[in-house]
Amino acid sequence: MMRFGLTCTLGLALVIAACDRKPEGQSLAVVNGEEITSAELNADLSNAKLPDTLSKEDARLRVFEALIDRRLLAQQARADGLDKSPEYLNQERRMTENLLIDMMLGRKLNTSEVPSPDELSKFERSRPEMFAQREMWELNQLQFPTPKNAAVNSQITASKTFDELAKALTANNIQFKRGSTKVDTASLPHDSYSKIAALRPDQPFVVPGPVASVANLITARQARPVTGDQARSLALDAMRREQAAKILQEAVKSARAKAKIEYQKGYAPKK
Repeated sequence: MMRFGLTCTLGLALVIAACDRKPEGQSLAVVNGEEITSAELNADLSNAKLPDTLSKEDARLRVFEALIDRRLLAQQARADGLDKSPEYLNQERRMTENLLIDMMLGRKLNTSEVPSPDELSKFERSRPEMFAQREMWELNQLQFPTPKNAAVNSQITASKTFDELAKALTANNIQFKRGSTKVDTASLPHDSYSKIAALRPDQPFVVPGPVASVANLITARQARPVTGDQARSLALDAMRREQAAKILQEAVKSARAKAKIEYQKGYAPKK
């Protein structure tokens, strides 16, 4: 009984202490006993998208009140027990893991050397589709279910023209939809661009997928070269993305080599 009474007394003291919190110092507000700090406000301000016509003071007040509203709604969700649901716990874990990965990656990138001007120039020359020869392509498209039959797939990829490809689909009773789109060559994987650029002007290329595939024909090209300081900035961003991908690949490879992973039957990767 004594232990129970002591526990209740401590619990009551904690509740009273929470209710007695005052907004002072780094604490800008107390919402039902929960503090909102200046660090939280500054983080929200840095991510806020507000009209340029707002003064700094009005922007700060608007973001601050939105932060309080968010805290109140989150408290209500907890009161409803949503923070104990499997859906919440799964999403919380995924967000926490992604945040940790981003922070780990950021730390490694911040300690890495910045590419030199020569390295940036070399990268620009190796990616003409992003810089000197960047283009905007207009494409005609045929969208169709990916055939299961390897012979049919071979027939489709062997088509020399767009019309020949459409006839191959029709001959194999594969329904397709026509469409069109635009593609910036800077967004294409480098290996894919090199293969597409080598095609004849009337030759289509197929992007296969597990469920659906898309046949494409370039019908127009508009030059969009990028040079000078803009090219240097884009090259730096692209090199950092490639560096980040390499860091993650190496980290996963190293972690898998050390890890003990046990699969339930039927879930192990195929050799």
